[in-house]
This record gives sequence, structure tokens and C-alpha cells, in this order.
Amino acid sequence: MVAAWPAGRASPAAGPPGLLRTLWLVTVAAGHWGAAASGAVGSEETPKCEDLRVGQYICKEPKINDATQEPVNCTNYTAHVPCFPAPNIICKDFSGNETHFTGNEVGFLKPIACRNVNGYSYKVAVALSLFLGWLGADRFYLGYPALGLLKFCTVGFCGIGSLIDFILISMQIVGPSDGSSYIIDYYGTRLTRLSITNETFRKTQFYP
Repeated sequence: MVAAWPAGRASPAAGPPGLLRTLWLVTVAAGHWGAAASGAVGSEETPKCEDLRVGQYICKEPKINDATQEPVNCTNYTAHVPCFPAPNIICKDFSGNETHFTGNEVGFLKPIACRNVNGYSYKVAVALSLFLGWLGADRFYLGYPALGLLKFCTVGFCGIGSLIDFILISMQIVGPSDGSSYIIDYYGTRLTRLSITNETFRKTQFYP
């Protein structure tokens, strides 16, 4: 049985044609959109700690090995330092756990570049090239015995070869024969070679 609409009250179909029905449809649609938006906000995934922006975390300085002047955990040209998200940051740590950080917990390990060294000191190489380069001592030290012997027999190619080697070693163009890097103070002056690849951006130079 269908219940009759109470007497004295207009039914939804009555009154201004379509006005109440239009308002009802707008209200229902707005409710559905609001629920969908709330669900989207509520279902937003917590970011990983390594995806935080600069300023939302701070990393410790690496611990340097006194003998190699490189980070102690350097492996395959990469080392890692612990990073601490800022207080009240919520993210997933390196274990995948969602954590509310207070600023004292490690959130992730940030990779940093390091170099492969094998006991060749930059200071020693430059000193040998400057004072004993005419005897080939620098080339012997760096692992080039043939060139060292040739310089010894020719007195550093009459001094010209000694001067050229001193410049090349000082500019770190000539390094150890095994392909390793010089031991140089980690926080000292180092030569960094910049290369342009498909992943680098070359900025247009403007001249006055």
C-alpha cells in the first residue's frame, strides 16, 4: 500500500514545477562530490622520508677516515649519511613504517658521492714531481716504471718532461696508474671535473 501525502501539504511534485526537484538534485550531487573529495584526501598516501623537500630534513656530516680522507662507509663510489626529518613530519622511514618524527629519529640514509683511493697521496706526488721529477721519482711513485726509467736516463727529458709532468700532476690530470684517486683532505681543495651529458642543463651565457 502506498501512503498518501499528508493533507494540507504540497507534495514534491506539486508547487513550482521542477523547482524543488532541481534543488534536491543539486543538493544530492554536491553531497556526492563532497564525499568523493573527502575520500580522496583521506586516502592520500604518506610520502617516503627520502622524498621530503629540502628544509624538511637535516643530514649529518659523514664520518671521515683519517687514512683515506673519504667517508668510512664508502663502497662503489657511494657512501650514506643519516638524515633526520624535522619535528612533526610524518613519513615512511627506510623500514617502510609510517612514523611521526620529533627531530631525533633517523628517517632515511642519503647517498653521497665518494672516491676510490688506493694509498697515493696528492701532496707526496706533487712534492716528488717538484724536487725529484728530473729523476722520474714521481712516475715511479704513481706506478709508471717505464716512464720513470726513461726520465731518469734522460734527466727528465732535459727538464722539459719534468716541467710538463709537474703541471699535469698538479692539475690532477695525471693520476695513479691503477685508476684510483689521490688522497686529498676531504674538506680541502679538490678538483672537480664537470661534464655535459644529456641529463645536464646548459644555461645560456649572457655577456655584457
